Amino acid sequence: MSRTEIDTGTNDEQPPPEDDRAFLGHPKGLLTLSGLEVWERFSFLGMQAILVLYFADTVAHGGLGMDPGTAASVSAAYGTLVYLVSVAGGWLADRILGSYRAVLWGGILIACGHYSMAVPTAAMTWVGLGLISAGTGLLKPNVATMVGKLYRTDDDRRDAGFALYYMAINIGAFAGPLITGWLGDHKGWHWGFSAAAIGMTFGLIQYVAGRRHLAGRKHSAESALAPDALRRAIRMIVIGTVVVAVVAGALAMAGWLTMDRFVDLLTLISVIAPVVYFWVMFASPRVTAEERGRLKPYIVLFLASVAFNFILFQAYSTMMLLASTNARTTILGFDFPASWYASALGAFEVLLAPVVAAVWARMGHRQPHASNKIAYGVILGGLSFLLMVLPTSGHADDTYKMAAWWIVGSYLLLGLGDVLLETSGMSATSKLAPKAFASQTMSLWFLSLALANGIQAQTVKLYDDVSKPAYFGVNGAIAVAVGVGVIALAPWLRRTMHPVH
Repeated sequence: MSRTEIDTGTNDEQPPPEDDRAFLGHPKGLLTLSGLEVWERFSFLGMQAILVLYFADTVAHGGLGMDPGTAASVSAAYGTLVYLVSVAGGWLADRILGSYRAVLWGGILIACGHYSMAVPTAAMTWVGLGLISAGTGLLKPNVATMVGKLYRTDDDRRDAGFALYYMAINIGAFAGPLITGWLGDHKGWHWGFSAAAIGMTFGLIQYVAGRRHLAGRKHSAESALAPDALRRAIRMIVIGTVVVAVVAGALAMAGWLTMDRFVDLLTLISVIAPVVYFWVMFASPRVTAEERGRLKPYIVLFLASVAFNFILFQAYSTMMLLASTNARTTILGFDFPASWYASALGAFEVLLAPVVAAVWARMGHRQPHASNKIAYGVILGGLSFLLMVLPTSGHADDTYKMAAWWIVGSYLLLGLGDVLLETSGMSATSKLAPKAFASQTMSLWFLSLALANGIQAQTVKLYDDVSKPAYFGVNGAIAVAVGVGVIALAPWLRRTMHPVH
């Protein structure tokens, strides 16, 4: 792709005027970015809805034959890797590629990963998951950053725009498990992975077609490295990648790097990475005192995101396992695959996001502070798990079947919490980000997702060892307590989070 196709001048670097309301009262670029995320979420969550079931299925039925706890742990570890790589994706966008090209190349890697998983061999499954992890790390933080560039900081449409963006991507979250789940159940798991590959291809096509509407689209990175530093960085990236691959391969062949140790290593990195990242930003001379002050309340939002997403991501692991073994898969006489429960989460978010967006737009400056929106989301996430204590209690063994409405009700609470937290969290992140770390600060938000998955990778190992009421009750209560704690800190957060309202 030529430079002229990407960089059309300085006008592309400015947010559009406030009278740009071509897409439901919002900038045209929101349609392009939302369309990309519809297909990215279709592929990512469509695949994830069947991934833990594929891991846990018997080899004779085309699965990998893992026990349920291990399957959930490995699935969570994959999620950890996806969001850990987002740090590198943010840095590459800021320093080398620019947001537009980072998203483009990320989408290409994701598509290649899904096509790899369509090949019915275990080896290609791991290759595909590696490619998807790398691609999502490039795409995910930078798409959210590009959405933020569509609005001025003081634009009251900003939170509503993120809510519409989140509604659009959850259309993919709704449709993905329906297609991949049906194919996986009726044709085979790798047919489901093929559908995810085709979806990501559609997303790439519409992204390139609508690129002229994207604010901040440019050929070079915003904080590009000098030529000598760029050459050194590329050399170090290549050498580092080769060294890591060789060492990991040697340790695996020697029998030391087992799956369990790899999962534990990812959890350890997910804890260390955000600590180091916060320290780097606080210590950087390119971060002003005012920007440094806004990072302090961001730590609270970061921890709130960890607590909520620890619950959310289990919608695709322990909740899928519970649905496959202890929930009825019939509603009004219609039989459906257990993976379709994941579509209920996407459906609720599709329905609730425009309602939330309309409420915030109508309230204007009277809407709750962003920290309170996030706190309400965490509490709802905790309640979604506490609800599951009721249908899992009082059974003599694990052969019972709960009504489908219990899981649907849990996903309703979780979906509303997700809309409240993720839209406000991403919007607040784009406002609080130090200028020198714009894309990377959004990566820091995604590191909260990595930490949530890292903790989940360890916790889900207990899923088969403790009672279901204890498992869901304790995890849900912790999330509710975190949400209440954020509400208690609201006065301090309002004072320190300017310009976030």
